[in-house]
Amino acid sequence: MTEPKSLQEAIVYFSNLDNCIDYLAIRRWPDGKVLCPSCGSARVKYRANRRTWTCSTHHAKREFSIKVGTVMEDSPIPLDKWMTAAWLVTNCKNGISSYEIARDVKVTQKSAWFMLHRIRLAMQDDFFGSKLGGEVEVDETFIGGKARNMHISERKRRITGTGGKDKTAVVGILERGGKVRASVVPNRRRKVLQEEVRKHVTAGAALYTDALMSYDGLAGEYAHQVVDHATQYVDGRVHTNGLENFWSLLKRGISGTYVSVEPFHLFRYLDEQMFRFNNRKDLDDKGRFDLTVSQLVGKRLTFADLTGKARCSTIH
Repeated sequence: MTEPKSLQEAIVYFSNLDNCIDYLAIRRWPDGKVLCPSCGSARVKYRANRRTWTCSTHHAKREFSIKVGTVMEDSPIPLDKWMTAAWLVTNCKNGISSYEIARDVKVTQKSAWFMLHRIRLAMQDDFFGSKLGGEVEVDETFIGGKARNMHISERKRRITGTGGKDKTAVVGILERGGKVRASVVPNRRRKVLQEEVRKHVTAGAALYTDALMSYDGLAGEYAHQVVDHATQYVDGRVHTNGLENFWSLLKRGISGTYVSVEPFHLFRYLDEQMFRFNNRKDLDDKGRFDLTVSQLVGKRLTFADLTGKARCSTIH
């Protein structure tokens, strides 16, 4: 059976557990040599009856499955459900909620929520120290629920002021014709925003921002030009419309699909939206799915880490 190129084909293809294992193994070990995740030895034997490998070297955890060393490690959820969920979150333009995943793949909502966050970890781009150049847009926004949509008890807990006081600040940096990077920041002050610009943008690049005073002082390092949104949104090449497009996609997903996102988890939703936005032109559905699957390895997210319980236990 050929590899799937659509959701319907993916559901049929991954309903066979051997297909799941083969698909993951080819991307995890492209040269065909299966390596023990504990010791790195290539002297391993596949046990078809258990669908696991056994390392010839004697050590703890010498028997391992395809899940070991990936975001799926220690998950009792079958691979067919993992693969279907990964296809959905990778290719649904506005994201997909844990309730929908729970209904579609027949798991509990809590399990679906945990699955989605682990898949988002696989979608994360580490940037590897590379910087953006050419024409670069920088803009910031606030993410948070609308008070009118909240229950009164939730409103009292989360809304204590006006404007962006109880919302989370996010800064975005977009290379025109290239990729976008978005990060959660503590505030919109000069030091914070300019550090983000210097971290991600090559010196000398054409830099376009709005008239926020926090960007003052960047002209010495960049070809910095400003568009004042109080009077106009576009001044020739000077605008931040590319980022406004990204913000609209992000907020549509958060407000329309996820409804409410805790600030503690916001960076994971940014990773998800950046992944789809940055790969929307160069890759099709299969390509984006392949990229996500290839990034499942070497990452781990426990439920304690996800919920903050591990951090709390360390503090106490």
